[in-house]
Order: sequence, then C-alpha cells, then structure tokens
Amino acid sequence: MTQGTVPSRVPASATPDGDGIVVGAGAVPVDAYIDFQCPFCRQFELSSGDALATLVADGLISLAYHPMNFLDAASTTRYSTRAAASSGCASDGGRFVEYAHALFVSQPPEGGPGLSDAQLLEIGRSVGLPDAAFGSCVQEGKYLDWPPYVTAAAVALGVNATPTVLVEGIPVPASTRMIVAAVEAASGDS
Repeated sequence: MTQGTVPSRVPASATPDGDGIVVGAGAVPVDAYIDFQCPFCRQFELSSGDALATLVADGLISLAYHPMNFLDAASTTRYSTRAAASSGCASDGGRFVEYAHALFVSQPPEGGPGLSDAQLLEIGRSVGLPDAAFGSCVQEGKYLDWPPYVTAAAVALGVNATPTVLVEGIPVPASTRMIVAAVEAASGDS
C-alpha cells in the first residue's frame, strides 16, 4: 500500500492501491500524474489525449490517471483538490476520461478561485453524467480526502511535477511521440 492517509472511499475503476483511475486493460501500464489546475497538464491532455485514447482502444495500454492536488495554493478555493475529487465522481459515473478532458478545456487561470461547484456540475452534465448521482457526489464532497492521498502516494514514488508520465514504471517525456515509442518498445512492436 502506498504512503499517506488512506481515503475513506476510492472511486470506481481505482488502481489496486486506490491512487488513480484505470482506463483500459492493455498489457503495457502507463501512468499519468496530472493536476487539473496545471497549464502544462492542459497542454499534455490537448496534445496527447487522443493518442492515449487510441492506445487504450487498441488494447495496447492500461492507463492510470493520478489526479493530484499539487496546485491547491494556486487557487483561493483548493481547486486542484475539488476538481480531482469531482473527477472521482465522474469515474463512478463511467465518464472519467470525458470529464477530465472537459476540465482541462475549461481550465481556470491560476491565482483565482477556480471553477465553482456549480460549474463542475455543469461540466459533468455536458459529458453525460446523471445529475442526481454526480451532483450529490460532488456536493457531499465524497472524494475530497482522495486527492491528498493520490498526491502523497505520487510523491512517495518520486513524482515532483505534473504532468509526469511513466511507461512500465519508467519516466517518459510527456509528449505523444515519446509515449507511443515507449509503448511500442514495451509491447515488442518496434
């Protein structure tokens, strides 16, 4: 088990240690450590998200997203924690990837309050999450203790920046070309 205070609950599709959300079941493990307030994570998602989705759809990778709260101090409302917690609610609704992408598209500037809970709920609606279940999950703060745990686990592994990408546990630059090359090498297709 990873270090840090274990959260009271973890979202659906969580990793075995509960420190991320797994998408896909391919043989090559890929870990993406992200923060929804991080501008570089937004660039990473907008440039590499489709390629990662293709690798998942092609059955090549199991992709674990680790939503961290490194940048809580960059907002006045602990936005990184709130956004990561709401992404756990989206995972419960089976829409983690769509919701995470929409959060990055709508990323607020650093230094402000971040998106409000009402805005987080609207983004959920926009990706097809049911109002009742997703709304109560976000409003009750069901996963607010999860992002600090994810972050502590990542830091214990040596992650000190977002985005950080690992392919089979080995750090890879957060670029589509480098990730695809590492996955191809790991799967023996190179």
